[in-house]
Amino acid sequence: MATSGDPGVLDRRTLNRSLLARQLLTTRAELSTSKALGHLVGMQSQAPNPPYIGLWTRLAGFRTDDLAGLISSREAVRLVLMRGTIHLVTADDCLALRPVLQSSLERSLKGAFGRKLEGLDPAQVVAYGRALVEEEPLTLGGLGARLAERWPDHDPFALANAVRNLVPLVQVPPRGLWGESGQAVHTTAESWLGRPLAADTTPDTLVERYLAAFGPATVKDVQAWSGMTRLADAVARLRPRLRGFRDENGQELIDLPDAPLPDPDIPVPVRFLPEFDNILLSHADRSRIITEEHRKHVFTRNGLIRSTFLVDGFVSGLWRIEQHRTAATLILEPFQRLRARDRDALAAEGERLLSFAAASATARDVRFD
Repeated sequence: MATSGDPGVLDRRTLNRSLLARQLLTTRAELSTSKALGHLVGMQSQAPNPPYIGLWTRLAGFRTDDLAGLISSREAVRLVLMRGTIHLVTADDCLALRPVLQSSLERSLKGAFGRKLEGLDPAQVVAYGRALVEEEPLTLGGLGARLAERWPDHDPFALANAVRNLVPLVQVPPRGLWGESGQAVHTTAESWLGRPLAADTTPDTLVERYLAAFGPATVKDVQAWSGMTRLADAVARLRPRLRGFRDENGQELIDLPDAPLPDPDIPVPVRFLPEFDNILLSHADRSRIITEEHRKHVFTRNGLIRSTFLVDGFVSGLWRIEQHRTAATLILEPFQRLRARDRDALAAEGERLLSFAAASATARDVRFD
């Protein structure tokens, strides 16, 4: 677990195995979809389908209906949360997390659209925007057009994003359902769920939940995941309930006292991760899961985070599925030459992925490029 014989220092492989265990990737977990979503503190969901792949790779016996059913029954929702990005979370977490993250969303709004919103009374925009989407769920484009009718001197896109950042807007089905299409249509979380937002805006519980899913970590890591700043005060309040380590660079790591720290040499299976998987986005220092050289291949210039596969717990290549009529091919692009046993394991797991993600295909194939 440690380097140089110092039990207080955690090396890269220990951090890797800890992250994999907490991300339900060392073995498929026997958890309900709802409990898994809660444990993971949601899943980034810029596109509708990646969370389904992310849960399939983490949970035993996961089916698309397990998640689609939660969305349809309003037990899970998609909305802007951590880092100002769309996340799929349980209904309870929607109501609990959004107030905690509200200040960071307000700050990011000022940075992105500050000049375009000058001269507006935010309270008026919020009240009018809320009334519009609660009367009839709207796309962001439709919302912006309606807002611009009242404030014609302001950019419709900026107006719509002002409401999205200042009001908890959830995307209503069929958006987010496996196999369904259509634009994202929004209403307020309170209207959709029939419950108010939580009153507590302190980040302490959020920090602890982050550590349970992503730790051990530095304060900068927590801030990188959440999009929040100045979390040192929360960590100071929590410190009597936390344990401390250092990484190999001497950075302080904080952790929950009973969270798992697996042996760094335990074998782990190959795993396929979807686009935008939070495991790649939730640390300031990502070296515990991906090298800087490989990161350049995964993180694109236009903001996409490509689908990857893990070998020995680390990002080792990219994957994509190409479908033509009734045939589906999983194409693997390793970053380096793979051992025969790893190729075999990826091919076998890839067949299972195709059976899940391309279930309607009558011909399936796995190809290494």
